Order: sequence, then structure tokens, then C-alpha cells
Amino acid sequence: MNYTFQYSVVLQHLPYLIDGALVTLQVAFISFWLGAVIGLAGALAKLRGGKILRGVVGAYVTFFTNTPVLVQIFFLFYALPDIGVVLDPFTAVIIGLTVNTGAYLTEILRGGMLSVRKTELETAEVLGMSHLQTLRYVILPHIAKTLFAPLSNFFIWLVLGSSMAAIFGVEELTGRAINISTSNMRTIETFSVVAVIYILLTIIASAALALLGRWAFRVTARIF
Repeated sequence: MNYTFQYSVVLQHLPYLIDGALVTLQVAFISFWLGAVIGLAGALAKLRGGKILRGVVGAYVTFFTNTPVLVQIFFLFYALPDIGVVLDPFTAVIIGLTVNTGAYLTEILRGGMLSVRKTELETAEVLGMSHLQTLRYVILPHIAKTLFAPLSNFFIWLVLGSSMAAIFGVEELTGRAINISTSNMRTIETFSVVAVIYILLTIIASAALALLGRWAFRVTARIF
């Protein structure tokens, strides 16, 4: 094989790739926090809602955790226009990742709520706390500390999983890598550089989350 590696033709696009990495983080961040809101509401519904509400949330979780998120985004982007609903690529990806994340976080947060000790809930009730106050001062702090590690891992998964946005034309990191490799035909060099950027992204995100956990919730976690 007489292939000659030419990384210089890729590295000249490094600022373009870094901008794409920022879009990747943006997609993951928005999807995670919107999904967390859905997950919190879903967990509360499954634990304290009526039979019909629990059934609806259960069906939502079952559907979105048992079908690929890629298929869900395909439906949003390609099927909805048939009924007059047209979404731009970024919006379709955000909605798809958000509802998928919400389904998974519903079960994760439900497990965290179930781990709250009964005595803590009874104490909150004796103190006259409302349901909202109990959620804010008792349940959420417990969940944040207990589930910080799995939630952090889920965010890292979203950072990597957001690469599927490239299929729909979103110019995040992978999308920009495709653009570069298509123009210069240096696929090996392009995607090896992108792989390194993804590794750096996950390391930086993991370190930031570990430091946040230690500072905010006194959760001890390894940075690397």
C-alpha cells in the first residue's frame, strides 16, 4: 500500500471542527436538560399519578426505550412533512434526542425517588412541607447525590450519540468531518483527528462533571 498520510490538509480545518464540537456539546446539553424535565415529570407521574396517567407514561417509556432514537428522528424529519409539519434538521434532532432522553430519565429518576428513605418523607410531612417543597428540599437533593454518576454517564453518552445528527445535515463534529472528508478525500486522516477530538470532549466533560459533583453534591468521583 502506497498511501501517504497528509494530516496537514485536515488540521487546517481544525477551527471548523472545534466549532462543530461546540455544536455537539450544545445538542447534548439542550437534549439532556429538556429530557431531565420530562423525566422528572414522568417519574412523579409513575409514582404518584393516577392509573390512567401511569399507563400513558408507561406506554411512552416503553415505546421510546424500545425503538432506536435514529428511527424516532427519522420519523420527525421525514414523516411529519407528509402531514404538513416541517422541522429543520437541528430542531428535529433536538426533539428526537429530548423525548428519548426523557423516557430513559423517567426510569432513572423514578429509581432515585424510590431510594428516598420513608423517614425523610415523613419528616417533611410533619414539618408541614408542601409536595413542591418536599420535591425541592428532600427528593431532588437526594436524587442529585445518589444518581449523579449515572446521570453524568448518560450525558457523556449523549455527547457521543449526537453524532447521528450528521445524517440529517446538522453540522456538528461528525457532520463537519463528513464535509471535510468529502472535499479532500482524506477520510482516514479526517476521522482519526475527529476521534481524538471526541476523546478530548469526553475527558473534559467527565472532568467538569466530576468537579461539579464534588463541589455541589459532595460526590466523590474519579476525574479520569
